[in-house]
Amino acid sequence: MDNPLVGPGLAALRERRSVKWRLYGPDVLPLWVAEMDVVPAEPVQRAVIDAMRSGDTGYPWAEDYATALSAFATQRWGWTPDPAAMAIVPDVMLGVVEVLKLVTGPGDAVVISPPVYPPFFQFVGSLGRRVVEAPLSPAGRLDPEAVERACVEATRGGGRAAYLLCNPQNPTGAVHTADELTAVLEVASAHGVRVVADEIHAPLAHPGVRFTPVASLPAGTAAISLMSASKAFNLAGLKAAMAVPGPQARADLARIPEEVSHGASHVGVIAHRAAYLEGGPWLDALLAGLEENRRLLGSLLAQHLPEVGYREPQGTFLAWLDLRAYDLGPDPAAVLRERAKVALHPGPGFGAGGQGHARLNFGTSPEILREAVTRIAAAV
Repeated sequence: MDNPLVGPGLAALRERRSVKWRLYGPDVLPLWVAEMDVVPAEPVQRAVIDAMRSGDTGYPWAEDYATALSAFATQRWGWTPDPAAMAIVPDVMLGVVEVLKLVTGPGDAVVISPPVYPPFFQFVGSLGRRVVEAPLSPAGRLDPEAVERACVEATRGGGRAAYLLCNPQNPTGAVHTADELTAVLEVASAHGVRVVADEIHAPLAHPGVRFTPVASLPAGTAAISLMSASKAFNLAGLKAAMAVPGPQARADLARIPEEVSHGASHVGVIAHRAAYLEGGPWLDALLAGLEENRRLLGSLLAQHLPEVGYREPQGTFLAWLDLRAYDLGPDPAAVLRERAKVALHPGPGFGAGGQGHARLNFGTSPEILREAVTRIAAAV
């Protein structure tokens, strides 16, 4: 199968109406928001077109999504979550909000490990919970000692607390190992802190790297994960996701309000189901293309921007760049957007460790990736 990242070409991409291609002017290459420059897999296209033609545009049927996700998890990760225990939610972050409502109350604390997806801060704050940070280690890995300190702080007043974990990590692309996850799960459990995992990038572990679902681990039986086909199959505009509980969390998830299920899109469920059941060959071709781009990016940075701090991500289509050596200030993305006409995602929004950094989306064609790095090198 052809590399999906070769894609439709820059002219066609600029005709798209998503925020990635509309927020900035036509002279800017957008490598910021986590949206790939691909056309969805043929089975997904076919399923959505068939739904339109037959008028299948009603309300979602959660079982279709749950059974497809379970089959995909069995095939990809050797783990078969129970479809009957899952709950459909509008998307991963709104699902996170609903699950946090189940396991914490107003004023309670939520531990997060920055640098991490900026909406973690925004959604937790809007929910009336307070953020307690447990930063990643200097090597960009989960730090059990930092999580221990954060859990102590989070539970100091006697309230409930949760640990909102990003697995794989956004923006660093770290794919947490089973041992790393077990260590922080055990720390959280010892302090009565419930674990909620954003696993939206789960299908995007690079070749040779094993993804481990949090709820599949013996230490994760009380965890609840949020999963979706949206990132791996480029379906962010077709809203649907699943909350997947560990065995001891089923009763908690069963308390989720019925009206939450109304937020998912039926056409989204149709698209995600087709992706999980029939999109495997396309996903494998995508992963091969991302592997090529990951190595291309490393080569380009070594050649043109040798002082950039960069660790090859183990998963996702995101790269975390340390640009402090180039004296671009706390937010290099803002400077590069003006000087280089390349839009990266600003680092400071990812929390501790974000200043002087920027996130680059390499889920694009090799040609666009080369042009972006060339522009940045010329600007600095």
